[in-house]
Amino acid sequence: MSVYHQSIQVQSKMVPTFHDVTEGAKNALKNSGIKNGIMVVYSQHTTCSVMIQEESHDENFFGTKSIMQDLLNIFEEIVPTCRSEGQYLHPGPAHIADATRRKELPCWSLNTDAHLRSIIMGRSESIPIIDGKLELGEFGRIYFADFDQVRARERTVRFQIIGE
Repeated sequence: MSVYHQSIQVQSKMVPTFHDVTEGAKNALKNSGIKNGIMVVYSQHTTCSVMIQEESHDENFFGTKSIMQDLLNIFEEIVPTCRSEGQYLHPGPAHIADATRRKELPCWSLNTDAHLRSIIMGRSESIPIIDGKLELGEFGRIYFADFDQVRARERTVRFQIIGE
């Protein structure tokens, strides 16, 4: 049994950002030499998620694929975008004080909606590997979602492969 790890970087924007990381996953699998096992695609970031969805060829003027915009529209109803302090219990005064000590801008903590959306969606996906191929189905693609809208950042997508 072998274990292999690889990561890639993606750049978020000041809007929810969705990155198709399928080719990165396939590249990691190729580099691993593993033919049968499982791949975990993981986000270490608490405002981000990993999901499997089909390719949506249409997109809006902001470049968001239609299926992802549909997801954001549903989220807006159940977890509204945080627009000002006090909208959610988090961040409270102690959290803001801690963030300020770490040289963060107080407004960077107004991302409670992103944390909640990440909790709902989950931060990883496990994909079977059979005969050297990721079993994603005919239309499956792997997406890394960054729901944070308070600042743009570089994010890390991790691929952990276990098998033989």
